[in-house]
Formats: sequence, structure tokens, C-alpha cells
Amino acid sequence: MTASTDDTTLGNPPRSAGEHRAPAQAPTSPSLTALSGPRIRRLRADVGARPFIVLFELTRACDLACRHCRAEACPTSDPEELTTEEAESVLDDLARLGAPRPIVVLTGGDPFKRPDLARLVRHGTRLGLPIAASPSGTPLATPHNLTALRTAGARTVSFSLDGSSETSHDVFRGVDGSFGWTLRGCRSARDAGLRLQINTTVTADTVEELPGILQLVRDLGANLWSIFFLVTTGRGRELQPLSASDTEDVLYFLYEAASVVPLKTTEAPQYRRVVVERGSTSAAAPVNRGPLYRALACALSGSSLPPRGTDGGGQPPGTERTPLRSPMAVGDGRGVVFVSHIGDVSPSGFLPLVVGNVRDANLVEIYRSSPLFQDLRDPDRLHGRCGRCEYRSLCGGSRARAYAATGDPLGEDPACPYIPA
Repeated sequence: MTASTDDTTLGNPPRSAGEHRAPAQAPTSPSLTALSGPRIRRLRADVGARPFIVLFELTRACDLACRHCRAEACPTSDPEELTTEEAESVLDDLARLGAPRPIVVLTGGDPFKRPDLARLVRHGTRLGLPIAASPSGTPLATPHNLTALRTAGARTVSFSLDGSSETSHDVFRGVDGSFGWTLRGCRSARDAGLRLQINTTVTADTVEELPGILQLVRDLGANLWSIFFLVTTGRGRELQPLSASDTEDVLYFLYEAASVVPLKTTEAPQYRRVVVERGSTSAAAPVNRGPLYRALACALSGSSLPPRGTDGGGQPPGTERTPLRSPMAVGDGRGVVFVSHIGDVSPSGFLPLVVGNVRDANLVEIYRSSPLFQDLRDPDRLHGRCGRCEYRSLCGGSRARAYAATGDPLGEDPACPYIPA
């Protein structure tokens, strides 16, 4: 879960279905033009000194059995998970940073399996930390529990929708009834005054569900749609990720979908490149992408979804748009830090390389001083195509996917087909 959003070919079409060439008119780095223009969102804070977002896994207990679960969650709590006082101490350390304080996402497993969840939200809120929670779509996501989160000070909750129907979602989540519980949780969160984010994991088996899920995201009034591109870790090792070409097709589709709902991607930072590329071409320019893009875009153009910011009228999605801006360039270890239920610190939950433990050291100091984190924050240390790419400062590739595929967290991202100029 997190914050922000956005697709078209450049001057030249891809050389093949899996390869995307830089434009002939810009064979060298675009950093002096496209990469410094108004489409680029930049953080005001130094991500070398402080994280932008802290993903705090309170527990691995969860009553679902999701096919992709990186935590390999189970119904019972780990007796070694952080105590209430230890979790509060982590929040204390983060609050000492002062403004701008990092966003803290209380996640799991299912954070509703922690009886002290409201207390931790209240503690973080009193310290001035923006607190969000990421509960599971289970019977615990009741109006009472969600209202208690809002009363304690939480600002946002996120729920996961991985299918556009009860059948497809429940199969992915491993428990019958999850689809209905998730929809109820989303509506209850809105009724409680919470901002709503919907997360969707994309795999080769679920990608065709995206247009239908987009309709649900719009119907539920979500403030943000976060699309997670599968990293084969945890139980996700048994699933099939998208090919590089299909990933590019989906990112092009998401650029169109961003005219309907605000969205962002997780573990697909090349979306930032797509936003810059599409924004630099004429809106009328043909989009030369593969069959998956055409199928998804056709489903979107054939829907009744109006562009966001309208009252339901206006042109079909994609015909008129306000120029989109690239999501902020944060990623694993670069603005993002993950704390596990037992206090282990990693660049993200999808990049399970432990660099310290909050039981032994201050989280902020671990974040600042870890050699791995320092490497991840320096795009010039990347290897392969990512290290040569002119977009490495803006994108940098998925470090988690590089590690899952090659064992090298600084290696190239195999899900990106872009060939550096």
C-alpha cells in the first residue's frame, strides 16, 4: 500500500514483441529534458536520511490462504512477534525524525489479528505519524473494527481485490467468502471516513481481470488503485509472472486506466518511464503494443466508465486527459523500509534480505547506515541494463524482482523490455 500514479510508444515501434527501443531522436540520456520536466514528481525529503514510507508487519497471522502471499501467513500468531511496547518504540524512533514524518503502514498477515492494533494506531497518531492499515478481507473487517481504526486516528486503509468476481477473487485468496467480506470492508471503511486504497496483484493467470477490477475500484469510490506486479517470493514462487512484453502492455493499459481512477504500481517502477514517454507524444498517436494491451484497452474503451473528475458524462476514457505525472521515485530501500513481525529490517517485504533488527538498533539508523540500503539508493551501482539505462534515477527497476530472478538485488529487472539508448 502507498501513495500515487500512469503510456505510448515513442517515435519508433518496438523491435519485437519483447523489446522496446529508446527513440531515435534521443539516443542519449533524456535527463535534461523529459526527466526534469513538470511530469516528474520528486520528494522534498532526502531518502538517504529518512524513509518516506515504513511497512510495519505487525503479525503474520491471517485467516486467508492467498496464493501469492510473500509472508506465507497462517492463522496463528508467532510467539516471537514484537510486543506492544516494542512496536511503540519503533514508532517513537520514527517520530523523532520530525517533519516530514514517514507514512507508517500497519500490515501483516492481517493487522486485525493483533488485539493492540487500535492502541498502536492511537500511539502513532499522537506522535504525529500518518498511520494507515492494510487489513485482510475476512469477517474481522467489520464496521465496528474499521470505525475503531478511524477513531484511533488512522487515515487510510487498503483492501485487496484480485478478481472481478466472487469466483476469481476467492480462488486467488484461498477462502470462500473473501470477495464479499472485502467489498463489505471497503464500503465500511468509506462510511467510517477512511480513505480507501485497493490493491491488486497481477499474474499471468489474473491479468485479464484488470478491466473488471477497475470497474469495481471506481464503483467503490476508492481514492487509489495500487497494482502489484508479482514477485516470485513466498507462496508466489508457485505462480507465473507476466513476461516483459506483457508487463509493458499492462503498463500502457494502466496509463489509460489512470484517466478513470488514480493509480500507482508496486514492483513495476518502469511505469514512471511509460508516463514520461506517453506524455511526450501526441494523444492521437497510435499505440503500437502487443495483443494483451489491445485486449485490455478494448475492454476499457468498451466500458461505461467515465474519466475521473467528471460526474459520469464526458468523453470515453483515453480521448481527453489532463497530462499525468510520474509517481515519485521511491522503491525498495530507497524511501521504503520494511519491518517484519519479529523486528527484522529489509528493503521491502518482497526483498527479504535482513540488514538488522529493531530489537537491537534504532530503525532510522539501520535505514541510514546499511550498506545494502546505501547501494539501493545509488542508481549508478545498478548492474546490467538497469545500470546503463538513462531512466535509472527515475525508475531503477524492481530490486525485489531482480533479486528473486538472479540473486543480485542490484541486477537488471527481467520484467522490463526497455533497451537503453
